[in-house]
Amino acid sequence: MDNKEVSRILTEIGTLLELKGENPFKSRAYYNAALTVEKLGQDVNDLVKKGELPSIKGLGEALVKKITELAETGRLGYYEELKSSVPPGLSEMLSIHSLGPKKIRTIHEKLGITTIGELEYACVENRLVELPGFGAKTQEKILKGILQLKSYSGRHLYSKAVGEAEVLVEELKKCKDVIGLDVAGELRRKLETVGHIEIMVSSPMPGRVIDYAASLTGAREIKKQRCGFISFALPSGIYCLIRAIDRERYPYVLRYYTGSETHNRMLAERAYRVGLSLTEGGLFKDGVPIPCTDEEAIFRSIGLDYIPPELREGTTEIEGAEKRILPRLITGDDIKGVLHVHTTYSDGLHSLEEMAEAARKAGYSYLGIADHSRSVAYAGGLSIERLKEQGLKIDELNRNLTVIRLLKGAEVDILPDGSLDYPDEVLSNLDFVIASVHSKFNMGSAEMTERIIKAIENHYVSILAHPTGRLLLSREGYTINIAEIIKAARRYNVAIELNANPRRLELDWRYLRQVKEAGVKVAVNPDAHRVEGFSDMAYGIGIARKGWLEAADVINTMSVGEVLRFFEK
Repeated sequence: MDNKEVSRILTEIGTLLELKGENPFKSRAYYNAALTVEKLGQDVNDLVKKGELPSIKGLGEALVKKITELAETGRLGYYEELKSSVPPGLSEMLSIHSLGPKKIRTIHEKLGITTIGELEYACVENRLVELPGFGAKTQEKILKGILQLKSYSGRHLYSKAVGEAEVLVEELKKCKDVIGLDVAGELRRKLETVGHIEIMVSSPMPGRVIDYAASLTGAREIKKQRCGFISFALPSGIYCLIRAIDRERYPYVLRYYTGSETHNRMLAERAYRVGLSLTEGGLFKDGVPIPCTDEEAIFRSIGLDYIPPELREGTTEIEGAEKRILPRLITGDDIKGVLHVHTTYSDGLHSLEEMAEAARKAGYSYLGIADHSRSVAYAGGLSIERLKEQGLKIDELNRNLTVIRLLKGAEVDILPDGSLDYPDEVLSNLDFVIASVHSKFNMGSAEMTERIIKAIENHYVSILAHPTGRLLLSREGYTINIAEIIKAARRYNVAIELNANPRRLELDWRYLRQVKEAGVKVAVNPDAHRVEGFSDMAYGIGIARKGWLEAADVINTMSVGEVLRFFEK
């Protein structure tokens, strides 16, 4: 059991204790222990084996025993007993935006509610308004959160699904009847959320491959199994569809199960216009099959340039491929640096030095430090004095660093009136300034748009971060006039962030083409709060590709000198 899993269980214990109404200090002890384990510089299993766990600051005797039990046995009796004592529906309610453990406990104790369905019915019957600490507005927010949760039902974060798919691919490769395989569907198109995993397998013996897939350890609730096809649930709840196809038909089937319904229809119409018939199983001229060994050959036969999977959404990609004007999409190799990371100065888990070293190992030549500003107290926002202290530390590190350069920045809150959380004389000492909204999300569209545009107009603002504040499958973004925001960013030479955190992935790819066409630059940033967060850049690049972005559209494909000159403008 690795540090991440131990930390997750300790956090869940803290939450369960809150749901039961235990002493808040007890819950906090588990939360603090979870953070301690997560920040450990070495494997918790090694510390247990060496008997060094008791020396870790913040871990008392009782916690050391529990962590040791987890590390040595992979389970914890106390955790299992605690979990069984709390109705599972109460934990599920934590997924509802605006509901925390205290309110859930009140709902359970006062109304006997144990499931989300019961809670929804209680809201409809107006039963929450009289509960202490609630009221009509709170009840309305809870009902809205339930409806949002239901609308997300069956969807999964791309990052979660792609991780599961990678494990399945490696397992399927062990089957001797597999010649080749690809992930298809929404995952291959890199949608920010997906309904299920689709995997295409090339094999001369499709039936054997499907039998092998049915025997995989993770396969549960097998719904369909026939020669060439199987669907089953994974332990995580994600459904997986596997299709095994002979080598000759493989390119056609892969192409078909990659594109969206609209894209496939448009492509079939294009084929028809040039005298061909394109189906799931092949490409034909007057009923005679046209042999194609790969997808490139299929597009070429229809008179089109190859369309990358990320673009196959049914917008204007067919026209672009016909006119030979599809973009040369950005890749991870184009990125020279990242510009939005947090450290232990605010709510990050790793120090300046650790983040710099991780960025160097990832191959970046510069790293923009952007800890939170003073208003974000819950995230350890920096006072002006603390920001100055950090700046001096960055100067000191830069004197000794040769491969990578640290840039002095800050993620500065846009206050409700549109002003910034630091005065201009403080901002003027930074290399760059990221402006973002972290409060008062319920403003009307016009008011919120005006608030953000006022911040963009500030001479020192370099990047507008996560422009709508959405959290995928959790929180809708606040409403703004995107077109007006883009115009303002163009006018004041402010880049718009594509936040690569897999729970954000915004600005939404559906707006990125507008940003590109307006000549506004994009910053693909990991918003990393730990060294592992640098890997999120891959998700951001996938969304950038979906938004038709090229290297020239993204500021962190610039050299450090170029990006500093961009900020100076």
